[in-house]
Amino acid sequence: MYMFKYICKRIGLMVVTFTIIFVTCFVLVKLLPVDYSVGFGEDTAKIEAQLRARGYDKPIMEQLVLYLKRIVLDGDFGIGFRMPEYRGRAVWDVFIEKLPPTILINIYSSLIAIPIGIALGIFAALKKNKWQDHFISTAVMVVISVPSFVYASLLLFIVCFKMDALPLNIASFADIIKMYPEKNLVYTPGTFNWALYFNKEMFLSMLPAVFSMCFGSIAGYARFTRAELTEVLTSEFMLLARTKGLTKSQATVRHALRNSMVPIFPSIVGEFVSVLSGSLVIEKIFSIPGVGGLYLASINAKDYDFFMMLSAFYLLVGLLAGLVIDLSYGVIDPRIRMGAK
Repeated sequence: MYMFKYICKRIGLMVVTFTIIFVTCFVLVKLLPVDYSVGFGEDTAKIEAQLRARGYDKPIMEQLVLYLKRIVLDGDFGIGFRMPEYRGRAVWDVFIEKLPPTILINIYSSLIAIPIGIALGIFAALKKNKWQDHFISTAVMVVISVPSFVYASLLLFIVCFKMDALPLNIASFADIIKMYPEKNLVYTPGTFNWALYFNKEMFLSMLPAVFSMCFGSIAGYARFTRAELTEVLTSEFMLLARTKGLTKSQATVRHALRNSMVPIFPSIVGEFVSVLSGSLVIEKIFSIPGVGGLYLASINAKDYDFFMMLSAFYLLVGLLAGLVIDLSYGVIDPRIRMGAK
């Protein structure tokens, strides 16, 4: 009962938070002037007529009502009008097209970072105050202190350019279709074909971006795991387990690791929820055709419908990740009762 009330309360607070931030972003964006100018040789009057038909010349609150009505009733998140490659296209179709690369890169990085980070943290905790612990702790602090775009630049220069071990940019759909003529692959804008992503060439071209995102996550998990496991290993119940006849390895595996995973596992769950959000900087550096690059392009081009759709998306992913992390504590550890007094 307590859990149900807590979930309802958190969802309600999440809805309120989302609404406040969303409306604030909408109002601030609509306070900016609408630039109807387009590229050379294109019909500016046509674009202006399309936007006026969608209510761009009406008062801000009336625009908000019309915008929400189109989303709820028609699933219409707007159209692009500033970025030449997306001009006139539905925002939702472009978003669906850009989502798979973002998801895959983050899933690959999580699958690599989580086991390596946790393993290093466990090893450092078991070797506490020895040279191995000092080495790992120092390396972790150095890695955390360096931004991910620095690793991306080094990987691009050393691994991709100097060594030529990995591609400089992510493979294009045209290249994949040429490499696999027997599969009869087809790329249609506004849709996605998973076969275009699950192949050797695409995976190899994603590795530089994946490795760039891994370093920080590995260091974070290693530091967190070491801190939690060290605290558990020095607790009183571990001494009790040893006095009952358990060996050090038995007490560590059966009790210490299980208890130290209680605060660590929710962060893992939250990371898998947030794989949708991607990395804006990494996607920009490696020219990944994902959501992050689209978001930055929409900001630079002042394409308001794309900006609102993607802002709402990132906001929702962040709120859901926080909610899932909090709820997972009660699932992982039965002693925790969310909302109980």
